[in-house]
Amino acid sequence: MANVADPVESGFVSSLARPTGNLTGLTTMGPELVGKRLELMREIIPRLRRVAVLWDQDAKHNAAMLDRLKPIAKGSGVEVRSLPVRPPVPELDKALETAKKWHADVLIALDDALIFGNRTQIIALAARQRLPAIYGYREFPDAGGLIAYGPNRYEMYRRAATYVDKILKGARPADIPIEQPTKFELVVNVKTARALSLTIPQSVLLRADQVIE
Repeated sequence: MANVADPVESGFVSSLARPTGNLTGLTTMGPELVGKRLELMREIIPRLRRVAVLWDQDAKHNAAMLDRLKPIAKGSGVEVRSLPVRPPVPELDKALETAKKWHADVLIALDDALIFGNRTQIIALAARQRLPAIYGYREFPDAGGLIAYGPNRYEMYRRAATYVDKILKGARPADIPIEQPTKFELVVNVKTARALSLTIPQSVLLRADQVIE
């Protein structure tokens, strides 16, 4: 595996250090990063009080990510509204309309193949609802989303090749620890920020790996 948010919670492996079964690879550390994404949005929008969370209800790890976020949000005085969607045709329009009617200040889209695969529609809907949103991968701000914080997917797929090499040379997957990313990208689309009448703080822009004008 090259890009799994939480392989333990998903039931793929027993632990990161000793996968035991016939599967190994890389994790994106999704649950560990969701609090950081909330922190970033609070830095951009200090008045943030309500956050809507868009997630694939059929992915087990997403429930764990939501559970990780709730106490962090509560400790910051932020209310969380869950927006579960399901494949094959997720009701994204309805979910984003619900977020707007609830007067959400921010949308957090959890890491998931369903969310990633529908990123163009999600970005367009967030823009229509004038809802600032943060995502897990740089492909979202590249496509017009506001901001993303997370590992670089392309680098993870390159790293996955080293696992393939080890296994083809005889290593047992059960004996190869699952790798966690050590570098995380912050990508900000200031053109989208202007369209939302948002001013991105200089403290955020200075930390960004890329600022899209």
